[in-house]
Amino acid sequence: MKTYKLASNVYAIGAFAAVAGLMFGFDIGSNSGVIGTSQYLEYFDHPSPVLQGGINSALSAGCFVGALFAGIPADKYSRKYTLIGASALFILGAVLQAACNGVAMLCAGRALAGISVGITSMVVPLYQAEIAPKEIRGRIVAVQQWSITWGIFIAFWGQYGCQFLTGTAAFRIPWGVQAIPAVIVCAGMWFFPFTPRWLASKGRMEEALKVLADIHGNGDPSHPRVLVEMEEIEATIAFDRDVASTRYTDLLKPGMLYRVSLGVCLQIWQQLTGMNIIMFYVVILFQQAGIGSGQESTLIASGVSYVVFVIMTVPAIIYIDKWGRRPTLIIGALFMSIFLWVVGAILATGTWSLNPESGKWVVELASKSKTNGVAACVYLFVAAFGSTWGPLGWIYPAEIYPLRVRATAVSLSTASNWLFNWLLNFFVPILMEEIHYGLYFLFAAFNFLMMIHVYLAYPETKGYTLEEMDIVFENNPRKKIPRETMDKWLNERGIRRDQERKDALALKDGSFSSSIPEKV
Repeated sequence: MKTYKLASNVYAIGAFAAVAGLMFGFDIGSNSGVIGTSQYLEYFDHPSPVLQGGINSALSAGCFVGALFAGIPADKYSRKYTLIGASALFILGAVLQAACNGVAMLCAGRALAGISVGITSMVVPLYQAEIAPKEIRGRIVAVQQWSITWGIFIAFWGQYGCQFLTGTAAFRIPWGVQAIPAVIVCAGMWFFPFTPRWLASKGRMEEALKVLADIHGNGDPSHPRVLVEMEEIEATIAFDRDVASTRYTDLLKPGMLYRVSLGVCLQIWQQLTGMNIIMFYVVILFQQAGIGSGQESTLIASGVSYVVFVIMTVPAIIYIDKWGRRPTLIIGALFMSIFLWVVGAILATGTWSLNPESGKWVVELASKSKTNGVAACVYLFVAAFGSTWGPLGWIYPAEIYPLRVRATAVSLSTASNWLFNWLLNFFVPILMEEIHYGLYFLFAAFNFLMMIHVYLAYPETKGYTLEEMDIVFENNPRKKIPRETMDKWLNERGIRRDQERKDALALKDGSFSSSIPEKV
């Protein structure tokens, strides 16, 4: 198959796959803005908190189903074809939403779109992680989160413009526009490669070598780096074939169960940060806190959070492979906890009452400074999430599992994310009405607990190849792996040590100083 120059650049490959993240972002951005407009409320007869929670959670329910079963086609038909199929499904979901004639059709469209988003949210980080070299793997996968933030940003402000339209076009246009990134992925993904690790797992070694040569060796299959990485993949597959197995029950074995639990818990914790809830209900939150004097000003104040989200994801893309996973997660959880405690504390000082027009609880704060304080802390919370837990929620699970169960394990962890997303989307509108400011104290406590959990249980994965993750999880997560332990483990699996890799790469510039022993 002809190789296009753009399709052999690892940044271009990772970035194009991340276009699928726009689907998720578009849905959040358009829906979070739509639900606060008069056109939407009038057409759907002012949905109750329970009904609104059901409408929003239809997407999350679909995402859970899609993510849970995405591992099957990703393993059987490839990560690439699975992304193409999921994009086609999203187009159908977007059409149903834009053409809906009631709540039932709207929920059906959101559920179909959700299945697609569930699949892509699992497969895109997996695809990116298997394409990228270890030195920039975090950066490449973080682009997925940035794509989501851009989707939210574009959709929200597009919807902001649509609010000035009369009639149902105010919400039909934003819902229909969601199909654009899906069309792009569906049409363009054909020109990008399969992942070399998936090809190797299917015994297609020559194709795997060609892909590695194109993306890591400037098209040269004899490039030392390409040969070393290919040997590593082959050695890992041979070890899995001879010693391990590929049964789903492997996920329940003691060593693997620990890793699965870390991936699942990290995705659950990402939801319990409270970020997606703020993204979904930021308009309602600001209305409740009295931020903005009308629909337009409230939407503008809410939209600023999306601007902050886009900007503050950039530091993670640039520095995540320097910062490391552990410290970034710990510091992020600490700051998010602090900001949510402050939001809850400020709202607790206000006077709560039922709005006779909307029938919903609102709070009257004693001063403008307190109102501004709530907005500022929400923006700071968004900034902390965008540069820490936002990208790492996708990076970490995609890199910690062995190839033989990677798709299934990532599918399970992503499904847990969407399960809690569905639960929160259904219950948060109710909790906002029932416990008011206590909701922010609850999420603040969750952030504090996740900080402790990461410190105690999560090892650092920065700088290790995907094939080296087995040894990473066999050691104390709070300590660096001893050099002799790593050397022994690598030798047992026939994988070259770091010095041998450096010697191999030195062949290219003539600075080779020591011999690389033949593998027996």
